[in-house]
Amino acid sequence: MRASLIQIAVDEDESVDSRRGRVASLVRDQAGADLVVLPELWSTGAFAFEEFEREAEPLRGPTYEAMAKAASDTGVWLHAGSIPERAPDGTLYNTSLVFSPSGELAASYRKIHRFGFDKGEAVLMGRGEDLVTVRLPATTVGVATCYDLRFPELFRGLVDAGAETLVIPAGWPERRRAHWTLLAQARAVENQAFVLACGTAGTHAGVPQAGHSIVVDPWGEVLAEAGPGEEVLTVEFDPGKVAATREQFPALKDRVL
Repeated sequence: MRASLIQIAVDEDESVDSRRGRVASLVRDQAGADLVVLPELWSTGAFAFEEFEREAEPLRGPTYEAMAKAASDTGVWLHAGSIPERAPDGTLYNTSLVFSPSGELAASYRKIHRFGFDKGEAVLMGRGEDLVTVRLPATTVGVATCYDLRFPELFRGLVDAGAETLVIPAGWPERRRAHWTLLAQARAVENQAFVLACGTAGTHAGVPQAGHSIVVDPWGEVLAEAGPGEEVLTVEFDPGKVAATREQFPALKDRVL
């Protein structure tokens, strides 16, 4: 299986419309990939809290339309990162979109753990409630977003739902980059799953981003890691390694809690 993680740089001088078109073009450049992954809130910047209200869009808004077409044009499964979604009742959510190679919406996920400690995202956006998995031809993907990475019980729930590959778009700050790498490896090891964690580059509202998107195998080995700037991280991996690892070292069978 071939995956491409597109580590988008968010430039405050670039309009959302311009970035949306640029990202769609980058997705189309990934012809031949099985799965393409974008970061969290790449249209606005994960720390650009003052932009959430203004740039929020309905689920099937302009980002949905652009990414659905990019997926169908390219014939790839596309985890389009997340958008600031405005629900019909006016509530904002940090919502991830996953498209099939035909451009159909295969799944959406509203972020459960909101970052901010009683400010920022934590007060501006509603909390999601549902765990989400998506069946691809070669693997079942469990969907999580950024701050979710710090909560291992969510990933246990995804594994119980059949997840073998954990896909995590993020807007992770540079000052906590060590945690990003550590937690990605921890989630892979404890769940005996692949982790594909795609971050942003650039600076969001004055907050430098970590970049360093990373792909980790079920033994915690780093298969590929990006640098700090905008780039496409492409890796080939064997989804069958999940079942082999769980059979060879059946730690999940010994769970008590």
